[in-house]
Amino acid sequence: MSTPEKAVLKRTALNAVHRASGAKMVDFCGWDMPVEYSGITREHLAVRTAAGLFDVSHMGEITVQGREALALLQHITCNDVSRLSDGQAQYSALMLPNGSAIDDCVVHRFGPDHYLLCVNASNTEKDFGWVVKNNTFTADVRDVSAQYAQIALQGPRAVEILAKVAEPQPGDLKYYWFRPARCCGVEGILARTGYTGEDGFEFYFSPDRSERVWTGLLEAGKAEGLIPAGLGARNTLRLEAAYPLYGHELDETTTVLEANLGWIWKREKGDFLGKDVLVRQQEQGVSKRLVGFEMVDRGIARDGYPVWIEGKCVGKVTSGSPAPFLKKNIGLAYVPPALSDVGREIQIAIREKLALARIVALPFYKRPK
Repeated sequence: MSTPEKAVLKRTALNAVHRASGAKMVDFCGWDMPVEYSGITREHLAVRTAAGLFDVSHMGEITVQGREALALLQHITCNDVSRLSDGQAQYSALMLPNGSAIDDCVVHRFGPDHYLLCVNASNTEKDFGWVVKNNTFTADVRDVSAQYAQIALQGPRAVEILAKVAEPQPGDLKYYWFRPARCCGVEGILARTGYTGEDGFEFYFSPDRSERVWTGLLEAGKAEGLIPAGLGARNTLRLEAAYPLYGHELDETTTVLEANLGWIWKREKGDFLGKDVLVRQQEQGVSKRLVGFEMVDRGIARDGYPVWIEGKCVGKVTSGSPAPFLKKNIGLAYVPPALSDVGREIQIAIREKLALARIVALPFYKRPK
């Protein structure tokens, strides 16, 4: 009997650079990606105190263009795309009829008939198919992921590092805005966005210039403490900031209201997929609520561990890990709304033993103004 062939992993244009740097590589959603270079804790702390550089070229990009581009996006997303100005970005979700998300995304407006969606790598093909399926308008929808590399520079020193190698100067770019720019001599799109809870930028550009941008930024930021960071630190950073991760806090059975994302849906904008469900939940309440917790007892609450309250198993951990900057073990979990009050003691089943934890206010970490 022949053994099945192992699927070939996709690679970003920086794959050889990561391997030459000694990065630990893992299979992430079919991509060969660096999980760490010098250690997750060191990389996490660098982003909180100085800066870290991430290769996020595995993320997906979808363009929506044409006279009815806005109408299509208003139909399939929960946020109000009509509020965007040219050069502005918006966090949103691609919606299902049941009020849940097929994915979360960032919508970028280049003009009234030109938008770019940045979506999760694991969902790119699914997302593109869903947008096309719901395109009963005259919009032109294309998966342009192969045209873009994406590098994220994150941390409190990101501005001063980028200012050495970017034109125009990045300091006046507002949060969640973007514009054409040159970085290390390479033309691209610079957005003041990110997924770490820190100030920072994401640069979209042609993949064939990846090594020039990557090495140029690392050299420019050496004196400020910039180091390369992998997916491990990206995960612990987003957890400290209580940002959702698709497949954990978000999935096709959890509504955006249940996921504490009520701020990204706009009831007044008109009809969209799943709006009726969200309206009903807003009026009648949700059946589960996402909460944050800190461990009181020793132990780390890993993803999927059962959550017990008052002698009953009432939910499970969606994300859990040590928080390197806060020096605590933290996590996110879904529990019944009546049992979700801050300060409530809960228990996490860790290797069949119940460990004490406590519900706390979110986010766990918020960067200083």
